[in-house]
Amino acid sequence: MPIHYYVILSATLFCIGIIGVLTRRNAIIVFMCIELMLNAVNLLLVAFSKMHHGSLLQGANSGIDGQIFVFFIMVVAAAEVSVGLAIIVMMYRNVHSVDINFLNRLKN
Repeated sequence: MPIHYYVILSATLFCIGIIGVLTRRNAIIVFMCIELMLNAVNLLLVAFSKMHHGSLLQGANSGIDGQIFVFFIMVVAAAEVSVGLAIIVMMYRNVHSVDINFLNRLKN
């Protein structure tokens, strides 16, 4: 499969994530859109790694560098999920809403 298919899919997913972050007011949906953008970048990393190493080496471990980067990005994303959901739960406990317009009420 040509690499430009992966680039188009990744760019589409990333644009959907950006539109979701900029237009939505629900904190959970904004959080999911950020994760969608991270997954779009992961898809592109693996595709470029396979393309680069696939043309140079035809061994069994060709293209593993991009997958290692994706693994570390997923570890950071898992930590982000735990911290982000904790913030959302505390916001819901204080404000009784997950609307990001009510975040200024947390200052008091």
